[in-house]
Amino acid sequence: MSTQWPCTRLLVDLARGPIQIELAPDEATRAQIARTVTLEALPRLTAKLTLSPWLDGAELTGRFEAEVTQICSVTLDPFNQTLSGEIHVTMVPAGSPNAPGEEGPEVELDPDDPDPPDILEGERVDLSAYLIEHLALEIDPFPRKPGAKFDYVPDRAEESPFSVLRKLQDPKSST
Repeated sequence: MSTQWPCTRLLVDLARGPIQIELAPDEATRAQIARTVTLEALPRLTAKLTLSPWLDGAELTGRFEAEVTQICSVTLDPFNQTLSGEIHVTMVPAGSPNAPGEEGPEVELDPDDPDPPDILEGERVDLSAYLIEHLALEIDPFPRKPGAKFDYVPDRAEESPFSVLRKLQDPKSST
């Protein structure tokens, strides 16, 4: 079980086979993550990940569970919500023949195809960064507290621009 944060692993460590990692950041780290992804609080975050060899790089798979505190976009009250998600990312070192090329003809992307592998800056895989990235993707940008209803009633009936102009032309309506 890994308790270090940030949690990184070297690609050469995968020579012995897949590595199982469980991440559970402490309270101070969760507070820092909450600020990073603009949450009120992050009471709980756990992940079970597997880092496996893939071509000349690595494949990260796993699942995370989190409890997040957000501000309701309707009532402005804080509320807790449970999030969970899957992580599946492939990565290769810079200069790899398996890295997606930036040169050459234009490539058409199919949304059903798997994502191209990420290119690592060095020989380390930052598992905690991938966890934070996937957590951020699961967060609702406009959260609504369960049961919150948006009941907007304008202060007055809106006038059309033409009715305002009509009042300016008609001298009887201004008195």
